[in-house]
Amino acid sequence: MRKVTLIATTAMGLESVVAQEVKSLGYEVTVDNGKVIFEAPVSAIPRCNLWLRTADRIKVVVGQFKAFTFDELFEATKALPWEEYISEDGQFPVSGKSIKSKLFSVSDCQAIVKKSIAERLKLKYGLATKMPETGALYKTEVALLKDVVTLTLDTSGAGLHKRGYRVGQGEAPLKETLAAALVMLTNWKPEYPFVDPFCGSGTLAIEAALIGQNIAPGFNREFASEDWTFIKRKLWDDAFQEAEDNANYDQKLDITGSDIDHNMIEIATDNATEAGLGDLISWKQMQVSDLFIRRDNGYVVSNPPYGQRIGDKDAVAKMYSELGSVMNDHPSWSVYIITAFDAFEKHYGQQATKKRKLFNGFIETNYYQYFGKKIREE
Repeated sequence: MRKVTLIATTAMGLESVVAQEVKSLGYEVTVDNGKVIFEAPVSAIPRCNLWLRTADRIKVVVGQFKAFTFDELFEATKALPWEEYISEDGQFPVSGKSIKSKLFSVSDCQAIVKKSIAERLKLKYGLATKMPETGALYKTEVALLKDVVTLTLDTSGAGLHKRGYRVGQGEAPLKETLAAALVMLTNWKPEYPFVDPFCGSGTLAIEAALIGQNIAPGFNREFASEDWTFIKRKLWDDAFQEAEDNANYDQKLDITGSDIDHNMIEIATDNATEAGLGDLISWKQMQVSDLFIRRDNGYVVSNPPYGQRIGDKDAVAKMYSELGSVMNDHPSWSVYIITAFDAFEKHYGQQATKKRKLFNGFIETNYYQYFGKKIREE
């Protein structure tokens, strides 16, 4: 089977998590800023789209070269085997970006690449008129960095965070890919209790349940490259079958999401039902001070309000303090909190065991990690 070079794009700070996921699928990786690069058989395209929980999208690299003039860009693009990827009726809109390169006009680069690909395809498919572009979608990107051009096709379509279960959301929803990463950065195992006391629309608890039962995050959605002729349908069927075979639907879970807002609890319940996890997660409307811990060795993982709106800081500080006071009585529990609130540790009442810088969208945050002292269970 032929090999392709793939790029799994990722939010800044999550490269190592994505790299670990790709390695667990059996591929060797190179890590760069915001991306993980690997060479793999074509079958990796369906598998990675289905399984990667923390990557943003999967792109296939058609070619890479240096270009200092528009002529060089045109000729080097035309020399690439586009017909091996794009079907005769394929749609190939071109987007672009240019950083620290002589060819800095993105719109010109896009137009030149588009024209060059069209020339190549017309030649190969024996077309006298322009390309019909009525078929499958091959979103093409020309990216220039320090005069090096990378040409890619986006295999995912909608970003991989779109799992297909979000029927409702709150004001500041956590991206599903980041939520999965927050869970994967803990030592939580499915047999331990998991609580999100600021659950909002339920994303963290839902992602934990998908991880707990080893359900592929892309199982309930479609991908742009499912319609591509160079990826045989059997590879998709095999990947979906592998996902079905590896899911552990019998795994018991103890996952709870709570929130002070009853509307959010309704939305979270609907989202979990849409994800097929309706009976697996308990949802409760309550404030954090009423958090009731029944078992030992659990995990609190949460994305609470950051207090960034005027007048919210005091309320948020009080919430953090209440959480700290509840968790102080449960030293076997580990606590993981992502927030942009600088004085979090002060109000929580304890310094974190470990901190990690992460971006929630464009907001720079810290992921505060408190490791519990596990109690050996009889």
